[in-house]
Amino acid sequence: MPIHPRLRLPALAALCLCAAACSPPSLPFARLAGLITSGDLDEVSGLAASHVHDDVLWAIEDSGNPARLYAMSRRGRVLARYKVEGAKNTDWEDIASFDLDGKHYLMVADTGDNGGLRRNFVLHVFEEPKTLQNGTLKPAWSIRARWADGPRDCEAVAVDAAAGKVLLVSKKRKPPELFALPLADPHGEWREARRIGRLAGVPEADADLQRSDPKLAKLSPQVTAADLSPDGRTLAVLTYGSVLFYARKAGEDWGEAVARAPEAHDVPLIPQAEALAWSKGGGGLYASGEFSPAPIFYLSPNR
Repeated sequence: MPIHPRLRLPALAALCLCAAACSPPSLPFARLAGLITSGDLDEVSGLAASHVHDDVLWAIEDSGNPARLYAMSRRGRVLARYKVEGAKNTDWEDIASFDLDGKHYLMVADTGDNGGLRRNFVLHVFEEPKTLQNGTLKPAWSIRARWADGPRDCEAVAVDAAAGKVLLVSKKRKPPELFALPLADPHGEWREARRIGRLAGVPEADADLQRSDPKLAKLSPQVTAADLSPDGRTLAVLTYGSVLFYARKAGEDWGEAVARAPEAHDVPLIPQAEALAWSKGGGGLYASGEFSPAPIFYLSPNR
């Protein structure tokens, strides 16, 4: 999605001030962890923490960019680039890491649909590389699926491997809708995304922004990323304006969990915030956005 001009300049000014003062951002749960400066990554649409390599993040870009996965350090330095064969980048919008049957995987979600035209979408699963060096990846399996009742723009995908499910959150619907799909290899069969709930408590833009810039305020509650904590208890959801944490109680399904108001925080100084990933150990999250240079923030929720 193109970067709104009003999101660029304030973010640049804030980053310059932060760099000049060498001080953390004002939000108590966020601190600046790194900066992505590589020309290969100027539209980061998804992040995932490696389950194989310590202190490594995986990143993707969305439509208009090559079908590649990038491994980078927590501070934003690109460590390896992987060209993808057997899958094209129609509109890659999220990436998730998960473990299944003793193996480590990455899922890339080709689910973006700014124009509201895609009835079908695809999720590609890759076995995570054991070494970090430039190379080529092919999907271990792909899940081709359709929305049950018409196109959805979706930029937020998480994997609940313990339950064998993929969770998808719609971007523009109010309230956002939560869908689920089987995680297992469908062996070429098509799947249908099943709606299992709606997200409660997604904050709207404040009154000042609604008065001063109604168009920008309308974007604020749109969901742009999601990730499930390693312990499977907390679904983190990112919007342009907020970071939300939906905690699941024992015995609950995710439809019940997201029906309660979440713990909510304002988004830190991230221009066009569209990437969110729990750390490998689950102590916090990394967040970034479609911008160059793009800050990486580390978030520490109350858990």
